[in-house]
Amino acid sequence: MEIFNLNLEVVGEVELASSIFEAEVRPHLVHEVIRAQLNKKRSGSAQTKTRAEVSFSTRKPYRQKKTGRARAGSRKSPLFRKGGTVFGPHPRDYGFTPPASVRRAALKSVLASKLVMKKLTILDAFPLSEIKTRNVVEALHPWNFRSALIVIPEEDRVLEKSAKNIPYIKVLRAQGLNCYDLMCFETLILQKDCLPILEERLLK
Repeated sequence: MEIFNLNLEVVGEVELASSIFEAEVRPHLVHEVIRAQLNKKRSGSAQTKTRAEVSFSTRKPYRQKKTGRARAGSRKSPLFRKGGTVFGPHPRDYGFTPPASVRRAALKSVLASKLVMKKLTILDAFPLSEIKTRNVVEALHPWNFRSALIVIPEEDRVLEKSAKNIPYIKVLRAQGLNCYDLMCFETLILQKDCLPILEERLLK
């Protein structure tokens, strides 16, 4: 596959690992992994009080007999206004972790689909002299895409901070590449030095 620079000029070629970029696209695995990612982000903080937790006296509300009303032993009963809640929500963790093999297969599926749809570009480098949002916008203007995920091999504070305020661009390190971010952005821009990192991560 051809390697481009920021001026859209071909500066070389690279051979992509067929076991990653030609893998079978398996949508059900991608769905499961993305659902797991989103579930882990849920706060799970909904809380109701049971009859043991509401603040009321334990005194019997009224006498047992000769009132014409159903007998009641506690003001905390769910039958009373502001009484305890039966089977209400409590703080919980909605997260679950798919097996590592499923996560790898899902990531391979999304990468392969990006290649098939011609939404994958290999970039030589993304040099920036200073932290400035305008520099990133001007550098990517000729590319003519709606949104892009730029994957870099290691920490690049200049690029990461420069692109932070651009809503349709996200800079992500190769070790943190995931299905959710890949699906959220139309175009994937991979720096060439990310390929060995992805192969080491996915070809286990």
